[in-house]
Amino acid sequence: MDGENCSSLTEFQLLGISNNPKVKVAIFTVFLGVYLIILVANLGMITLIRMDAQLQTPMYFFLSHLSFCDLCYSSAIGPKMLVDLFAKNQTIPFIGCVLQFYTFCMFADSECLLLAVMAFDRYQAISNPLLYTVNMSNTVCSMLMAGVYLVGIVDALIHTTLALRLCYCGSNEINHFFCDLPPLLLLSCSDVQVNELTVFTVFGFIELSTISGVLVSYCYIILSVVKIRSTEGRFKAFSTCTSHLTVVAIFQGTMLFMYFRPSSSYSLDQDKVTSLFYTLVIPMLNPLIYSLRNKDVKAAVEKLKNKVLI
Repeated sequence: MDGENCSSLTEFQLLGISNNPKVKVAIFTVFLGVYLIILVANLGMITLIRMDAQLQTPMYFFLSHLSFCDLCYSSAIGPKMLVDLFAKNQTIPFIGCVLQFYTFCMFADSECLLLAVMAFDRYQAISNPLLYTVNMSNTVCSMLMAGVYLVGIVDALIHTTLALRLCYCGSNEINHFFCDLPPLLLLSCSDVQVNELTVFTVFGFIELSTISGVLVSYCYIILSVVKIRSTEGRFKAFSTCTSHLTVVAIFQGTMLFMYFRPSSSYSLDQDKVTSLFYTLVIPMLNPLIYSLRNKDVKAAVEKLKNKVLI
């Protein structure tokens, strides 16, 4: 469509989750609690890992970055969603919409790749324990994280740039509680085939790389664990992986359901519920899963508690 036929939108109207006042109160109460847990749990995890000498290992280095990603993309969405539940004017400036989507896309993509890196770290720890500190040195860990964030930045930039090239004419109402890509594409009166193809190829490549990396790493982990003679040793090796596998299954399952469908099958009302899950519930669950099932983290919390009480 020609640029001259496009209206110049300066803001979008977010329709939110529900118009029912009672439902709004319930949603606000529940997700205010969820967001506060996100802040406390993820900031607490990052602080604990930085302060405790026993947690200065590659595994916890990556875990601190997982908490950082969770904190960043949930904070790009959560506060605005909570405010809009009772705001008379649920608008968001055009540039604010762009920045919100970019931040979410960057850190969500980074988290996808980080989960694969964490699987590789577990492979090195279990399969090559004697060379673990050499293979996963500070330099190697820093380079892996730099690569993760670089891919996240580039991928978010690609999707954002393509979305900015679209023509948004007519209604400025986004049937969602934040500026996600699927509802933005539905709002455009331009041809969005390039955007949809890009989602399937670029983000699809990230998902395929992540899932493949996790599967290959765990295949080698299983082969290594089978060679361990003692039952206790096998259990200990597998127990270090259960938290990671739980996080991978929840995060990747939700992302695959959300983004790898044809536009004809979108149900925005259903997608709002799914979006609430991966933008706010998962960032709350991740630190809880790792802290509740991790003896080192529990010990670090106890040491910090004792220092504070003394």
